[in-house]
Amino acid sequence: MIPQYHRNQERLIRHRRVRAKVAGTVARPRLSIFCSNRYLYAQIIDDETGRTLVSISNLPVSKAKQNSPAKIIKSASALGEALAVKAVAKKIKLVVFDRGGYRYAGRVKALADGARAGGLVF
Repeated sequence: MIPQYHRNQERLIRHRRVRAKVAGTVARPRLSIFCSNRYLYAQIIDDETGRTLVSISNLPVSKAKQNSPAKIIKSASALGEALAVKAVAKKIKLVVFDRGGYRYAGRVKALADGARAGGLVF
């Protein structure tokens, strides 16, 4: 079995490779995500000024234990929609998606689909 620290090192290498190609601007900020074992974090960042424009996590949302993968996927989708609502309120519609070195599947895909359903375009 591969140790956890090695997996995270590999993810950071993939993340650097993605970040070399993806950058946020004023017109099109970057939607960046981070997945811990328990929670999801997402933020919309303007890389030119180095400012976080909108951020959200499911820390307050997931006080109850989420055991089944279906609940985790629903939570990620709801988080994406909530992020989109906050972004649209700040007049942000176009973003570039930074998957953070994670595979585009499961929670990452659900968050992206939820953000698209909420009104973000990427």
